Amino acid sequence: MTAGLLLAAQQPATAGPNLVRNPGFETPGSGDMPFCWAKSGWGDNDFTFTTTADAHTGSAAMKVELTRRLDGDRKALITESADCAPHVVPERQYDLSFWYKSTTPDTALTLFRHDTTAGWQYWTDLRTLPMEGDWTRSEVRTPAIPPNTDQITWGVSVFGTGSVTTDDYAMEEVAPPTPDPVCTATAEECAKGRWDVMPTKNPVRSMHSVVLHGGTSQSGGPGGGKVLLIAGSGNDPAMFEAGTFTSAVYDPVAGTYKNIPTPADMFCAGHVQLSDGRVLVMSGNKGYPSADGTIGYQGLKDSYVFDPVTETYTRTNDMNGGHWYPSATILGNGDVISFGGLKEDSTGNVTAEKFSAAENKWLPLHQVNQTWSFWGLYPSMILMQDGRLFYSGSHVFGNGTPGTGASIYDYDANTITDVPGLRNKDQRDESASVLLPPAQDQRVLTVGGGNNETNPAANRLTDIIDLKQPNPQYTAGPPLPQGLVDQGQGKRPQTGDEGKMFVSAVLLPDGKVLETGGGLHDRADPVYEASFFDPVTNTYEEGLAADPIPRTYHSSAFLLPDGRVMAVGDNPGNGTYNHNVSIYTPPYLLKGPRPRITSVVDGEWQYGDTQRITVDRPIAKAELIRPAAVTHSSDPNQRFVDLPLSVVDDRTIDLNVTSNPNLAPPGWYMLFGVDANGIPSVAEWVHLGAPPAAARAAKDAPSAHVHDFAGELAKSPKKNVKKRASAPVGPKVAGCDRHYGTADVCVPLTFPAPVKATTRSRCDWLTAHGYGRLKVNGKDDPLRLDPDRDGRTCGKGDLRR
Repeated sequence: MTAGLLLAAQQPATAGPNLVRNPGFETPGSGDMPFCWAKSGWGDNDFTFTTTADAHTGSAAMKVELTRRLDGDRKALITESADCAPHVVPERQYDLSFWYKSTTPDTALTLFRHDTTAGWQYWTDLRTLPMEGDWTRSEVRTPAIPPNTDQITWGVSVFGTGSVTTDDYAMEEVAPPTPDPVCTATAEECAKGRWDVMPTKNPVRSMHSVVLHGGTSQSGGPGGGKVLLIAGSGNDPAMFEAGTFTSAVYDPVAGTYKNIPTPADMFCAGHVQLSDGRVLVMSGNKGYPSADGTIGYQGLKDSYVFDPVTETYTRTNDMNGGHWYPSATILGNGDVISFGGLKEDSTGNVTAEKFSAAENKWLPLHQVNQTWSFWGLYPSMILMQDGRLFYSGSHVFGNGTPGTGASIYDYDANTITDVPGLRNKDQRDESASVLLPPAQDQRVLTVGGGNNETNPAANRLTDIIDLKQPNPQYTAGPPLPQGLVDQGQGKRPQTGDEGKMFVSAVLLPDGKVLETGGGLHDRADPVYEASFFDPVTNTYEEGLAADPIPRTYHSSAFLLPDGRVMAVGDNPGNGTYNHNVSIYTPPYLLKGPRPRITSVVDGEWQYGDTQRITVDRPIAKAELIRPAAVTHSSDPNQRFVDLPLSVVDDRTIDLNVTSNPNLAPPGWYMLFGVDANGIPSVAEWVHLGAPPAAARAAKDAPSAHVHDFAGELAKSPKKNVKKRASAPVGPKVAGCDRHYGTADVCVPLTFPAPVKATTRSRCDWLTAHGYGRLKVNGKDDPLRLDPDRDGRTCGKGDLRR
């Protein structure tokens, strides 16, 4: 786990006391292991632990060897005991070092920590060790010690056939911090941050936001990061009928927009960043609902890639079916998997779709594993460290999936297993789910939500699941902070259990999560509130500056490479759209000068690499953040990947890259260096992962160190559904009564409490929310909005009656 803000910048460790007992294995133990050292590991493999005379110094070293491996690992660790495990101080960092030689690239330095309440538990892998025939020294710095941690233990894991021999371990505390930063703005801004509404408005009704690699950073390398804003028809039936589909590219450095020719209605499509930096955009809108409400939205088969270099769309082969509101998750091999959404006939799509990175196309249905399950619309499918997918329970429209509302999908085994604990699983419509920083910690936060069919007040629920546990289950997090809500009569404080749906959750380079925007009811009643969630303490820092622009349905918020957050969009039920753009400056940018990455030796990174950077002053941590591809509160690919430091000196840092592509799927990432006050650099863009052919050909390429997390699920896998063409989905899935207005207008099927079931009460609500008088489509008037039957709702004659 990576700490949020340390106290100040830290220097390289000086030669302090070695905190490791029996660092050279010279003292024998009571059994077959040296004093203060123990065997550990799991899985199906053949192994030996040997105290050998082939030592770096002295007369003993430890050799761990695997001669056969199906799965798992073996490791020699410092004994988990009060006497042997080094004692540590929360928020401090420690330099770990040892000498080694190895005959396998499949080795990693692994840490465990002792939580004062939960006991011993896995913490993280710090680095992958390259093969070395002669004795070689390896050193790496721990992340900041998490709260409630009093001891750590560590050693080398072997997870491939071959051997690793180690000797002369050392652990030294990093030197104390330097003074605190100085506020460079008003006291309130330094505590709460600042929102600025941009003078130039977004030219398109964007429902989709994708941060593109490229541009120029302060150090002269790539770093600007333009933003692709996709509207398609923009929830405007007139635009659809005219065949007018729009996108724009925003340049945050120049502050300009460029309109992009858009070949199809990508309104409510799915999208994901491919490993080469292109954006795969799948499905979209084939047709709007009929005026009488008998036909719902219809999904496209169409699929395109957007090239950020040429800023053009190119069509791929079609998907096997339409998927209006599909998921899109990139896998560790660069393939993309997609579930859910609506077919061309408005029914629910039950087929999984797979885009092959090697073949650059959607695979035919018979080449993709199928459970024939309907996952709903925009189901949040998050890639786990072992390649399985976690469905968090976040989705759009209506109820959650049958069962507990959250599950683990194993593509290879083709099984779905429910996991428990998600509260109010049928009121998580338009909730947000994020893989918390760092990705290595394998914890997911799910925030807020509601239900567009029953239309209750959105909830304040936050639930957290730790996928490292053998049998993971959601546990209750702290309630979402409350702000001001505007229900058409001006802003008032939220009360009781009032929360938010349509919420945005953004991973920040200091390791916190910004939650912002949202509304109290379906497509209505914006809430003005923002907070930070700290995954180290599992608490919210509330009372941040709030975006002054309403951000409900069809809004997005996302991280820019300069560390600010951009927010766009708002499309309430009355069919209007807000084109204002807001930029949030977090408090960490108001604390003084930023550290600067002055060079990145190599911008092409491979898994298991050690990559060198230089900085203009000391940093406490570094990470990769995957650029956003967000819509409808959903970006399942958003992740923050810790890069443990090996500090050469206070200006030269080696960054240790995970060997596991499931933790950091291939593609372009923003590289941030962060000082001990939590102040981030401007990001540098780096590309992680070789093309598939090159990766296969790489000599001695390391394997991924996969752990046995979530390996003892209490529930049995569900029985797969029999093969079928689709799942029944009512045309009212969007929660709108189509008897009134046009397709972009959403008169709620169920009005929120305390609106009475009378013409006047409902018309008062519609008036307060800016609907105006709506045309009645056909003869039916199920909500009794047109008692005088003049074909228009809420007129004087209607209210008299």
